[in-house]
Amino acid sequence: MAVRIKDVAKHAGVSTATVSHVINKTRFVSKEVETKVQLAMEELKYIPNPVARSLRSKKSFIIGLIVPIQNSDNSNHFFMSIANGIESVLRSSGYHLLLSNSQENIEEEIRCIKMFNTQNIDGLILAPTEGVSYLDKEGLFGDYPIVFVDRKLKGKNKLGDSIVSDSVEGTYNGVKALVEKGYHKIGFISEQLGLTSVDERMEGYKKALADCRVPYDESIVMIGEGTSENGYLFSQRMIAESKVDAILAANNMMGKGIIKYVREAHLLIPQQLGLIVFDDYEWTEVMDPPLSVIRQQSFELGKRAAEIMMSRIQNPKGKFEEYRLPAELIVRGSF
Repeated sequence: MAVRIKDVAKHAGVSTATVSHVINKTRFVSKEVETKVQLAMEELKYIPNPVARSLRSKKSFIIGLIVPIQNSDNSNHFFMSIANGIESVLRSSGYHLLLSNSQENIEEEIRCIKMFNTQNIDGLILAPTEGVSYLDKEGLFGDYPIVFVDRKLKGKNKLGDSIVSDSVEGTYNGVKALVEKGYHKIGFISEQLGLTSVDERMEGYKKALADCRVPYDESIVMIGEGTSENGYLFSQRMIAESKVDAILAANNMMGKGIIKYVREAHLLIPQQLGLIVFDDYEWTEVMDPPLSVIRQQSFELGKRAAEIMMSRIQNPKGKFEEYRLPAELIVRGSF
């Protein structure tokens, strides 16, 4: 026999109305009572009917997520970790996550947004593509709150809250640590500028050099498509022509290319070349020597994005806020 809401109420020692408020988040319920109800639901294996719930509350209890994953890079790991963080919060709040991929393409992102508009979502979490100027286009978004994750909009944001890594601080700390270890000709390899997360890494690089009184040298700053091939070619050119003694790779795939060239050239890390790579993927730790990295808190970014969304759904009014999480320098054996 199916478990009903009144069975949960009896088991928890509360009214059916209280159980309904806990499930639908329609009225304040004390933490103690909420815990009793959730425990009763778990023990009785009660699963709320999402259709009935939606009809009663006029909500879908669905949050949309759009991520910009491309087949050619490692971003799937990063953004899937963000998605896991989001889902960990939504699940405990009775919401479901609907995921779509823009493939870092503006037209595809617009298509994803319009698709979500037909799904009656209660909110949208979005990592915007590099073409962010269209996002203030009138009528593109539905009547729901928006949280930008990992990347924020340029200029004055009138569309939603944002949660990002502090890429300026992370890069700054990396360059400063290299200088303090005795490296003074520090190359910078990056994907193309335009995304706020990428632009901030360049900003942190320049700021650290200035504060450490190391002249900025445009010839050892190389920017292009974020591929392993470019990482290989850029590092080869920097080392052969400019005699850099360290490199900070602001893109993980480009970091792989740098490692490939270093191995082929039989260079010793850290004796002949210091190296720091953005993002702490498993391969960086098993290298010989293990690579120093700037670690972004991807799972925590997702959690905070979902928490901001839940708060915004409950309190839709008020100015939009920008939140930042530290990007941590993890020192291993590469400098």
